[in-house]
Amino acid sequence: MKSYKHLIIATKTYMSLSLISLFYVSLMALLDPQAVMDLVQVKLENNDALSSIRGVYGGVGFTICLSTLYLLVNFPEKGAAFLSLFWGSYAFSRLITLLSDGPLGDFGTQWFFIEGLFALLGLGLWFALKSKRRQQKFIPKQGF
Repeated sequence: MKSYKHLIIATKTYMSLSLISLFYVSLMALLDPQAVMDLVQVKLENNDALSSIRGVYGGVGFTICLSTLYLLVNFPEKGAAFLSLFWGSYAFSRLITLLSDGPLGDFGTQWFFIEGLFALLGLGLWFALKSKRRQQKFIPKQGF
């Protein structure tokens, strides 16, 4: 039982780190979309481009933050699975770029490893929690 609680704490820590990083980028995109694109040396030259980055990295990112917060509080096991898919999708997209378009720059390479690590970490936590939950004995509650 003690190791299960430690796994929950580790999972919530992992989810909190993910949430903070996602919220930071979302807030930056909502307030200054060009600042987000400066990270990859892309110039946004019209309002449609600004609104698209605000929408995808800001609005959608904020929605992902709210979903992550909900899972963090209510269903950490499912949150670990969700974030593993989320980070893994980013890493997979960078891998496709690497294979089809050539080497990534410093930014892309750094984030490829970070996203891959977070995907594997989330997957490991999810499997560990799932395994520990299955090992727990069923104890029925008294009454209804």
